[in-house]
Order: sequence, then C-alpha cells, then structure tokens
Amino acid sequence: MKISGFSMVRNGVKLYYPVVEMIKSILPIVDEFVIAIGKGDDDTREKVEEINDPKIRIIDTVWDFEKYPRGMENAHQTDIAKNACSGDWLFYLQADEVIHEKYLDNIKASCEKYLGNKEVEGLLFKYRHFWGDYDHCHAGHGWYPREIRIVRNDPEIHSWESAQSFRRIPNFDGINYRQQEGTHKLKVALIDAYVYHYGWVRPPNLMVNKKKALDTVHKGEKRVAEMYKDKSDEFDYGPLDRLAVFNETHPAVMTEMISKMNWKDKLQYSGKPNPARELHKHERFKYRLLSLIEKYINGGKQIGGFRNYKMVKK
Repeated sequence: MKISGFSMVRNGVKLYYPVVEMIKSILPIVDEFVIAIGKGDDDTREKVEEINDPKIRIIDTVWDFEKYPRGMENAHQTDIAKNACSGDWLFYLQADEVIHEKYLDNIKASCEKYLGNKEVEGLLFKYRHFWGDYDHCHAGHGWYPREIRIVRNDPEIHSWESAQSFRRIPNFDGINYRQQEGTHKLKVALIDAYVYHYGWVRPPNLMVNKKKALDTVHKGEKRVAEMYKDKSDEFDYGPLDRLAVFNETHPAVMTEMISKMNWKDKLQYSGKPNPARELHKHERFKYRLLSLIEKYINGGKQIGGFRNYKMVKK
C-alpha cells in the first residue's frame, strides 16, 4: 500500500499559513508529498524546499482567476497536485490544516483496513476549528464537523467547488469545478482522527490580508477593493470567552509557531462584541440557539448541516 500526500498553496508564508507544519505533520506516513505552489511574491517555495525531504515534490503553477473564477482556482490547483500522485490513497490537507502525531498510526491503519473495500471511496476526518488564538475553538453550528481528507487514486474523483471537499465527476470538462449535475458524493468511512484547522489563527492585520486574498479568488480584485475600502485593517475576532476552550495538546510540529504568537494584547477575552462591527456568524442569535439545541438536545448532531458525502454502513 502506498499513500501520497498532496496540497496546494500561494503566498502561504506571507499570509501566515502553517504550510511547512502541514507538510511535516504527515510526512512520517506518506510515501511522497506533492504540492502545487502558485507563483506569488513571498518565499513559500523556499521554505518548503528547506524541509529537505526527498519525499516532497514541488509543482510550480500560475493561478488564472479568469479561467477559474468563483473559487474554482483553488480546486483546479488541488487537482494539479492530486493528478501527480501515485499512491493507492491520496491524503489531502489544505495549507492551514495540520494532523496531530497521535493520529498517524490510526490513519495508516485505516488506509490498510479499507484498501480492499472498493465501496469506500474516501476517509472522513473530524475537525477542530481554532479561532483567534490556539486556546479557543468552535464547537457550534455552522462550522463543518467532518470532511473528506483521504480519497482513492481515481481519475474520476476531483476537488470540488473551492477545494473544501471532493466529488466523483465522471464527465468532467476540466474547468467547471462547481458542476452539480452528473456529480456523485463519495462513499466514505469515518475514522478516529482530527484535522486541526488554523485558518482563523493569525495576527489581526494578516487575518484581513488572508480574507482579502481568499475573497479575491472568489470575487475578483475589483469587487474586493470595493468591499474593503472602508473596513479596518485589523480583524476583530470578538469575545473569545464565548467559544470552547481547548485544553489538549497541539501537534508537535506547531510548537515553534505557537511560541511566536505575539498578538494576545489585540484579542478580546471577555465582554460584549464591538457594536460598530457586523456580528460574526457564531455570534448571531440564530446560530447560538442552534448550537445550544445541537449540544444539549440533539446529541451533538448538526441540524440541517450540509454533508458532501455518503456514509458507508459498517
């Protein structure tokens, strides 16, 4: 059995993505790691090269937002890396996702367990979504609790929409990654492993820059310039005491990055939200109510949550 790791990134270091940590977190269990690095204006490529591991293979790319608008370039870049993989299983992580070393043995064992079961097209991971700092995370409605992160090496399986997930697209045209008709949700097995998502943990000014970059991928430069012209240049995370406290350990590869956190004085750890800004999704009454119902009445299961997969019966 062979496992390939793969990912894509552009300006990852500049935008404070833990891209090096992401790669290092699964290197012990993959036979190769393929990463598509888009042409940018930072030293992301150099930092990945400095890992100095023969398993890593870099594909240099150029992003085209006109050909792949509305977030589809993310999926296109993901597919570029995926198509260069040679493993039986393909382990995908986004540039802000990291795996704790305590899950590696189980992940590999799960790949071995389901290798011969062709009904299982992918493996489903649970999620921890961190917010503001490394001590708080989301456990409420609106944050996807699970997602596909390992798929079979099948040419009909493609990254989907903005690269959050995967679908089977038998007659894919190579361009429309938001295609709905004719696609099939993958049949997956849930495994006992978490993805640690750090997409909302970075200095407030870099959080704004990251949001601008992501919005540009989805909406274009002209629209983004209009959207941000009157906004603050620092992101307001809001009161962190309304979130779940994380008391466990982080992946070992994150130790240095966590030690460099220097924006706690810009975070709000108690009190009411700033009335001058729009409430975050998790602060709105509707989502707070749904979160309470899900936690105390619905056994932790999301109400009406979108699931881009089909569970295989055990």
